[in-house]
Amino acid sequence: MSGLVDGFLIAAVVVVVIARQFRAQRIDTERRWWLLPVVLAAVALREPGLIDAHHHTSSAALLTAELLIGLATGAAWAWTSRVWTEPDGAVWSKSTKASGLVWLVGIALRVGLYALGAALGIHQESSALLLALAATLLVRAGILAWRAQSPRPASVRGSAYGDAVPRSAWKERV
Repeated sequence: MSGLVDGFLIAAVVVVVIARQFRAQRIDTERRWWLLPVVLAAVALREPGLIDAHHHTSSAALLTAELLIGLATGAAWAWTSRVWTEPDGAVWSKSTKASGLVWLVGIALRVGLYALGAALGIHQESSALLLALAATLLVRAGILAWRAQSPRPASVRGSAYGDAVPRSAWKERV
């Protein structure tokens, strides 16, 4: 796959992920939450230019740093997401402002890595970014699936703030 197609694929995945992260989404632990990251990783790994042939060590170090940033971003994104259980037992999540900050820091670090690689003369393929994005999504989905199993299901009539406060009866006017 060409670099242009990889770039469009990365941009499309990032746009979809960022657009969806601030909406409440039901977490379904029975679903194959790992499928999209595995497909993205497979697409990234089948490209031959993941490591620069002229700078093996430096290129591998940049790739490792990229993957570590991806893993840290995914973990931080999952832990800054709000997770709650509805009375029917369904578990939901929604990203917070801190999650948006995590994305900005992750993107800034990746731009910095790309700039460092360019300054060192290392040829960098978009497949490294795609692989790091797959790692980010895999870690986030895994942590959220794990967190979804942690909350105890709410009772059918869970208590809420103000339940003990007596309320005046509604009067029907004739």
